[in-house]
Amino acid sequence: MTDAITPGAPVLDRPAVSVTAAAMPAWLVADVRSDHAGETGAVMIYRGILAVSRDPDIRHFAEHHLATECEHLALIEAILPVAERTKLLWLWRIMGWLTGALPALFGANAVYATIDAVETFVDHHYQEQIDRLSPDGEFADLRELLLKCQQDEIAHRDEARYLTKSEPGGVLSCWRWLVGTGSSTAVMIARRL
Repeated sequence: MTDAITPGAPVLDRPAVSVTAAAMPAWLVADVRSDHAGETGAVMIYRGILAVSRDPDIRHFAEHHLATECEHLALIEAILPVAERTKLLWLWRIMGWLTGALPALFGANAVYATIDAVETFVDHHYQEQIDRLSPDGEFADLRELLLKCQQDEIAHRDEARYLTKSEPGGVLSCWRWLVGTGSSTAVMIARRL
């Protein structure tokens, strides 16, 4: 288990993954490393929201999604040994926490717009990986795991969109762009380091 798991978090329907990092080609290990970094960041986003927000609706939203992200992180950690994980995990934790805490200072719309931006990126990120894996190939179980995680992330995005009360203004639109660009940059770095 990981120190990121929230005690009492529900255990989701775990797809069985028999593959280990040792059996994966280097490009796939790099992809899973970026997934681990991303799920670590996601856990910290929700922890950042919970550290700042006192709004009961936002807190409920964050607690619910934190449990899902903790489960995703545990699933990825079961595949990726510590030696294969990003060396910059400390940075992704800080950046994730700030990505949650900063919008929480500005209220519900900022939080939901942030989650929408993050999860839109994650949906595309997982889809790129899923497209590279054959449903009947050697890594079919990993593909199924990524599909499950992707479905959860899409649900998070859609819920955030539903809860948004107004269209983002100029500042919030810039923030969303920064979040998306930052996520893309983090993936490129995490694949290498």
